[in-house]
Parts: sequence; structure tokens; C-alpha cells
Amino acid sequence: MSFLNAEWRKLAMANYVINPNVLTTYVPPGTELDLWEGKCFVSLVGFMFVNTKMLGIKIPFHINFEEVNLRFYVKRFENNVWKRGVVFVKEIVPKPALTFVANTVYKEHYETLPMRHEWKESDTNRTVEYLWKKNSQWQSFKVIADLTSSEILADSETEFITEHYWGYAKVNEKTTNEYEVTHPKWRQYKVIDSEIKVDFKAVYGEEFEFLNELHPTSVLLAEGSEITVEGKKTIKG
Repeated sequence: MSFLNAEWRKLAMANYVINPNVLTTYVPPGTELDLWEGKCFVSLVGFMFVNTKMLGIKIPFHINFEEVNLRFYVKRFENNVWKRGVVFVKEIVPKPALTFVANTVYKEHYETLPMRHEWKESDTNRTVEYLWKKNSQWQSFKVIADLTSSEILADSETEFITEHYWGYAKVNEKTTNEYEVTHPKWRQYKVIDSEIKVDFKAVYGEEFEFLNELHPTSVLLAEGSEITVEGKKTIKG
């Protein structure tokens, strides 16, 4: 049985090309940075968890909720195959029980904050916005996109950002937790406009304050799908 079953819906992603040295201390043992055309990305990602079940059980008040995270991309070579994954600098959710389980079981870096979202559709476009409150200030990430979706092209930057199927969490300097995330290939909505109002220093720490002055290389909106998160295993770097 999967550890978690859910749907991830309306994934807004702002992608920044950064100096890989910023991430040196965050890379889990046994993995290395995964670059696309020589570029190192971090992504601000907002989305909805829908119909969430933990070990097959729907937990009251923990079924539908927002998440916003800052993540980067790694890979691990195992059994002659590259496993492509993500590492989370921080994941923000509105439910303290989720934070407790993720930080305790998976050694992730969750934080519980007040959150809300807005999804709107007009005759011509859709608006997806995720908001979270840090230090009494609302942070927000809004995307305006087409109503209809399209396929994600093979070998594109969008495919690179969306097609990582493993999660890695650094336990210590020698140990890493690994877990598999399963989902079909997603579809995307063409982005018309976006607005990011985030104090990256306040939310993610001094190391990421530079993102306040950096414009994203790209902004994406993926529809998402049903997903599973499988049980973790521990690997040694």
C-alpha cells in the first residue's frame, strides 16, 4: 500500500536559474545536482492536495489543502539507471499534523502557516493563486493562463521541471531518505501572465534572499493528476 494517495492539481511553478554553489549544503548524500542544458534550477511551486488519503484512510480536515514549496533537482545513479528527483528546501502547508509526519518520518522541512487559494475562470482565461502568511504578511504566487491545456513537449524545459519521480531528503552528512512519487505525464496551460509577491528571505532564509531581485526564467501551470507517494528507504552517500 502506498504511504499517500492524492491528487495534485493546478501546479504553478516559477523557475529560477541560479548559481549551483548556493545549493551545496542542501544536496543529499548519494545524489548530485541535475542540470538542464547546463543550468541549475530552483522552483517555487504552489498547488492543491485533493482527495488525500494516508495509508488508504482519509483523515478529517486533511483531505483538501494547499502546499507551496521551494525545490531543486537532483539525480542518483543506481543499477545503471539515473533516478531523477527533487529536494525540498521547505514545504509550507496549513495542517500541523502533516508537518509533524513529514518532518518526523521523511526528515523533510515542512512549516505550518495560514494558507488559502483562489481559482477563477473567465470567458478567456483562468487565474490560479496561492497565498500563505509569514510574519503577519501575506505572500502570494498568481498565474493567469489559457483555459485549455496542451501536451508537454519531450526534451523541453517544462518536461525537465515536471518529470522527476523521486524525492530525496538529507538526514545528515552520510544518510539520505529516498521515496518514489508516481503519476502520469501532466498537461500544461499556456501562461499569459504571473505575479510573485514573496519575501524569500523571510520565508526561506538569508541564503535565498537573492531571489527577491531575480526574475524567473519561466513560469508554468500544469494540470496535475492523481499521485502516490511510496514508503521511504534509507540510502548511504
